Amino acid sequence: MEYTFSLKQPSGRRKLAAVMRAANDVIKIDDVAATLAVGRPEAAKLLSRWTGQGWLRRVGPGAYIPVPMDSLDSQYVLKDPWVLVPALFTPAYIGGRTAAEHWDLTEQLFRDIIIMTAQTVREKHQVRHGANFTLYHVQERKIFGTRPVWRGRSKVLLSDVHRTVIDILDNPTLGGGIQHVSDCFDAYLKRSDRSDDTLIDYATRVGNGAVFKRLGFLADQHSGTSHITDICRAHLTAGNAKLDTTLKCSRLISKWHLWVPSTWAEKVPHD
Repeated sequence: MEYTFSLKQPSGRRKLAAVMRAANDVIKIDDVAATLAVGRPEAAKLLSRWTGQGWLRRVGPGAYIPVPMDSLDSQYVLKDPWVLVPALFTPAYIGGRTAAEHWDLTEQLFRDIIIMTAQTVREKHQVRHGANFTLYHVQERKIFGTRPVWRGRSKVLLSDVHRTVIDILDNPTLGGGIQHVSDCFDAYLKRSDRSDDTLIDYATRVGNGAVFKRLGFLADQHSGTSHITDICRAHLTAGNAKLDTTLKCSRLISKWHLWVPSTWAEKVPHD
């Protein structure tokens, strides 16, 4: 796309327009420094000045987005909050129920965006530029099984469909509760890109024994899942876990070393 700007336009706006052409949806100090060939201190001053003039809005430390202005192309006005993720939460990826929506594992819509970040999480629930983010800490070495997706001009990491399933088994709260997790798993089993081996590999790398117990328990309720259940049985660890730590789990399914709510126990009457 070609950009033309009137010579009568204030120089500050011409400079900002040049930065917007070169940067992604979120503008950072390095973008200004590289585009205008100035040092970081001068770049920071320019960003502060443009913010004071109402041309930018600060969305995080050293991170800014354009605001609507008649003389600049409106496509750079933030419309998709996903573009904030790499600027504000890196190293991070979008996961949980948000990723489940993306991969069509569910038709439910959720208001918040689930972020898995290696940053220290001081505030779990954050509102940035009108978007609701829910943050969970993850060790950086456990950021794997992701796929880059392009949103506007920004590349955002998203858990792939297999990692999404493992994450919500690791922490059912990420998936909106165990019933919704079960529904997502049902949908996964029907997918053409289902990969039992990838699920097992990811579960092993996550390193939480409760994942194998929940995965085995849910898979045991379906036909054609013997490969999953056999490997989950081989990976069972000592001790008992809960199907969902937020629920009252009064019945022990000894086969899977798993405490479940009484209503779930009815699904395995043979135990």
